[in-house]
Amino acid sequence: GRTQFKVVIKALSPKEVTRIYTPRPLDRNDGTFLMRYRMYGSVRKGLQIEILYGEQHVAQSPYILKGPVYHEYCDCPEEDPEIWQNLMSCPSQEPQITKDFISFPTIDLQRMLKEIPTKFSQTRGAIVHYTILNNHVYRRSLGKYTDFKMFSDEMFLSLARKVRLPDVEFYLNVGDWPVEYRKANDTPGPIPVISWCGSVDSRDIVLPTYDVTHSTLETLRGVTNDLLSIQGNTGPFWENKTERALFRGRDSREERLHLVKLSKENPELLDAGITGYFFFREKEKELGKVQLMGFFDFFKYKYQVNVDGTVAAYRFPYLLLGDSLVLKQDSHYYEHFYIGLKPWKHYVPVKRNLEDLLEKIKWAKENDEEARKIAKVGQLMARELLQPHRLYCYYYKVLQKYAKRQASKPEIRDGMEIVPQPDDRDSVCSCHRRKPIREDL
Repeated sequence: GRTQFKVVIKALSPKEVTRIYTPRPLDRNDGTFLMRYRMYGSVRKGLQIEILYGEQHVAQSPYILKGPVYHEYCDCPEEDPEIWQNLMSCPSQEPQITKDFISFPTIDLQRMLKEIPTKFSQTRGAIVHYTILNNHVYRRSLGKYTDFKMFSDEMFLSLARKVRLPDVEFYLNVGDWPVEYRKANDTPGPIPVISWCGSVDSRDIVLPTYDVTHSTLETLRGVTNDLLSIQGNTGPFWENKTERALFRGRDSREERLHLVKLSKENPELLDAGITGYFFFREKEKELGKVQLMGFFDFFKYKYQVNVDGTVAAYRFPYLLLGDSLVLKQDSHYYEHFYIGLKPWKHYVPVKRNLEDLLEKIKWAKENDEEARKIAKVGQLMARELLQPHRLYCYYYKVLQKYAKRQASKPEIRDGMEIVPQPDDRDSVCSCHRRKPIREDL
């Protein structure tokens, strides 16, 4: 029904007082709800979670989350990575990480120090050199296109507040494109550059994209749509969605222009529009420009067309988490989680040149129950692969595997600066691992 139940989250001990922001539950329209909360202080004993309908406890409420529980900016890392990984339910293996490291049984830091600054930074200008030592993060930027380091900085710092990181030194490409295209048997062979996006012909080690990373860190700061809020705003129920495919986006690939032409010729099947011109400005007069659409409004449509931008379209995880069927263009590019997805099980594949797109939309319309099932299975898989704890686990496992293969010790190099932990004066941080707290507090 429309009557909302209420969730109350508070400190388990009446002696501990902390402010906890608890927005309304996100209704995922399938009998499940997502509950988010943000703490402005830490509790040692734990949290009590009450689920109330009216004034009555329901669903075996109250629940106890044993402490200590720290707020996001509390710098209190778990010293034992095994304990942390168990607490986070990290998977024992990540297939994409295993695959990415096959080319790098050992990592020659000395070679990288000589080669990377000259090979990549002058031509691409989007490489950041990181060293993590004693759980502190240091870096230097190589090139002028390194602004997106703010996303990696924030994630490494957030991770370091939660678990002690391995000592590790690496280069992160914060540009769009993968950069290492040499094969394992080339001379010299490839070097392990870490990137946001991979491709079938490159050897970069892939991390979750800056967009997914930012989304995970952004939850409850209320600035952008995030991977959780999208799940509570998936539009009308399936049977009430508009039976057409939707696309909105910039002109970052020629196939997107082709989509608009198809849309003009087949408006009963496809609603596609370009929201901004940068690459093909001469086409604006012919194809027209449409207004930006709020992302939650995408899900008023039954079918979503996912076409590459400059690289993989970073909207794909959001589209999967919606309640619509994703028609995904075949692509050379991939994100860290694509390896867990299968065509016709989690999405409907479309040829690179889009020649079969209309045929696939017609198929979906004629096979409504099967289309709905693929959309649901894709959504459930995305929910599993893109949970915040899975992304933290993924980052940690990449750093861990990288550190184990380094042939020499990481160092703080000339020109590196420390990336400081944020000074969060709004929240109280009491870390029991650093200084014992008196029992009577």
